Amino acid sequence: MPADLAVIGLGPFGLPLAQAAVAAGISTLGYRTGPEPGSLSPAELRRMLSGGFRHATSPAELGRVRTAVICVPTPRGADGGLDLTPVETAARTLAAQLRPHTTVILESPVHPGTTETILRPILEAGSGLRAGRDFHLAYSPSRVDPGNRDFTPANTPKVIGGLTPACTESAAAFYGRLTDKVVRARGLREAETVQLLETNFRHVNIALVNEMAVLCHDLGVDLWDVIRCSETKPFGFHAFRPGPGVGGHAVPQDLTGHAGRTLRMVELAQQVNTQMPRYVIQRAAALLNEHGKSARAARVLLLGVTYKPDLADQQATPAREIAVRLMELGASVSYHDPHVPSWSVLDRPVPRADSLYEAAAEADLTILLQHHRTYDLQGLSVKAQLLLDTCGATPTGAAHRL
Repeated sequence: MPADLAVIGLGPFGLPLAQAAVAAGISTLGYRTGPEPGSLSPAELRRMLSGGFRHATSPAELGRVRTAVICVPTPRGADGGLDLTPVETAARTLAAQLRPHTTVILESPVHPGTTETILRPILEAGSGLRAGRDFHLAYSPSRVDPGNRDFTPANTPKVIGGLTPACTESAAAFYGRLTDKVVRARGLREAETVQLLETNFRHVNIALVNEMAVLCHDLGVDLWDVIRCSETKPFGFHAFRPGPGVGGHAVPQDLTGHAGRTLRMVELAQQVNTQMPRYVIQRAAALLNEHGKSARAARVLLLGVTYKPDLADQQATPAREIAVRLMELGASVSYHDPHVPSWSVLDRPVPRADSLYEAAAEADLTILLQHHRTYDLQGLSVKAQLLLDTCGATPTGAAHRL
C-alpha cells in the first residue's frame, strides 16, 4: 500500500518527523538504515500504527511515495567533523528506487554544500533522473528539542531551501501540512547554514556560561543568582545555564578541514565544553578533601546519566567521562536514573541504586548530573552526606553548586 511520506532514518531526527506526520493525517512509511538511537513508548507506537504509520519491509517501498525525507544521524567522525557515511548510504538506497516527481528532502545535520555536492550526484547517478527537472531536491534543518512540551513540530517554524524555486515550493507545500509557519531560505546552502548557525549558537553560549561557572566559583560569586537577575533584561540577553558537559546529537561544527574554513569561536567553545567533565572531577575531589575524605575508595553516586532531563537518550552524555575519571581515581561509582535500567562504562556494568535515598545516605558524595522531574531535590539534599549539584537545580544553600 503506497504512503505519502517515507522517513528514512528513525533516530532522533526521524522519529519526531514521523510522529508529526502521522498526527497531521499523512500516511507515513518508516525506513531504518541501521541501528539508530531513539525509540517509542508502547503507547506512542500504538498511536502511530493506528494513524497509518508502518515500517518498510523492503527498499522497493521507497519508490512509491510522494515525499522522502532523509533524517539519518551524522555523528562526529574520527577527524572530529561530521561523518556523512549514513547520508550517503541512505541516498544510495533511495536512488535505486527514486521515481519522477518525488520530493526529496534532507534534514540531517550537514556541512553547507552537502545537499548539492554529495546528495544530488548520488541520487542522479543511481536513478538516472535529474534534480530540479525530474524530481525536487531541498534541505530543511531539523529543529527537534526532545522533551520540550512547549515547542512541537506544529508550532515550530520550518526553514526550507530548494535547489530551484520549484523545489522550495514543493518542500514548503509538504511542511505546510505539519507546521503553522514555513520560512523559505534563498537556496540549499542558506538552509544548510541555518542549521550550522543554530547548533553553534547553542554550543558557544553554553561554553560562555561554563567559563563563567568556573570564574564565579573562584570569585565566590553565585552564578545562578547572576543568571536569574540577568534574564530579567528584556532585550539583548538569552539565558543559558552551565552543566557538567554538553551532550546530544547536534555536533558543533567549526568546519575545520571542510573547504579550509575555521570558526574560531566554535573551536574555543568545543575546548571549553569538553573540559567540563574534568572540572566536575576537580570539584568533586576538592569537596571530598574538604570533608576529610579522599577520592580513592570514596563511594560516589551519580544521579541522572542521560544527556537531557526526563529522557532515556544517552548520546554524548558527559556522565560517561565523569564515571571513567572517578574510576581512574579509585572511587567506587554507582548511579541512579529512572530512565536507564542498566548502564555500562568501559564495558563494565555500573551498579544501579535501587533506593535513591538509601544510596545517597551511604555515598560519600552524590553528584547531580541531570535533573529529572522525579527527583525530590529538597529531600535528597537532606539525605545525602555531600551533594554536588552541576545543574543548579537544588534550592539555594541545599547543596554545593557547580
